[in-house]
Amino acid sequence: MITAIVLIKTSVDRIPEIAEAIAAIDSVSEVFSVTGTYDLIAMVRVGRHDDLADIIPGQISKIPGVEATDTHVAFRAYSQHELDAAFAIGLES
Repeated sequence: MITAIVLIKTSVDRIPEIAEAIAAIDSVSEVFSVTGTYDLIAMVRVGRHDDLADIIPGQISKIPGVEATDTHVAFRAYSQHELDAAFAIGLES
């Protein structure tokens, strides 16, 4: 399984509907609204590198309101727990 972390700049006034459209794409497992330079982060999981071209420029970038993407392909996941904890910083259990 190949995991790509996609940082997404959007039209700020349309973040919720853009996030929902991205989340509806089959290979997208999560979409996070974040602070900082980017507005959304999407986790994309595919079977082949070629599939990333179908998902990111082929679908995500074509959603109205998506202005730019920056994709990072993960080499290795160390544990699901560490991944969950990284995205839960500041949240109470």
